[in-house]
Amino acid sequence: MAGSKSERVSARVPSRVYTMLTQATELSGATLNQFLVQAAFEKAQLIIGQERVINMSQQSASLFFDAIEKPPAPGKKMKKAVKSCNLLKTNAEK
Repeated sequence: MAGSKSERVSARVPSRVYTMLTQATELSGATLNQFLVQAAFEKAQLIIGQERVINMSQQSASLFFDAIEKPPAPGKKMKKAVKSCNLLKTNAEK
């Protein structure tokens, strides 16, 4: 990403962790910094991806999509809420 601002990240780790990280960097051919950034980035993508995806069973998915495609008729409370919302909008426009 040419021209993008870089931020510094620093961490203190126990000696055994540092030793393992340096061994991995030597095996991968990357610098320690490259290795850490790539590993952290991949983990961040995984975590963010897991939070954005909704996992459900086939039965749950079927019920969910049925509710979206064929919603139940609005009840008394829903009708009252819509009427109240429309009233607020009308008053705000005046």
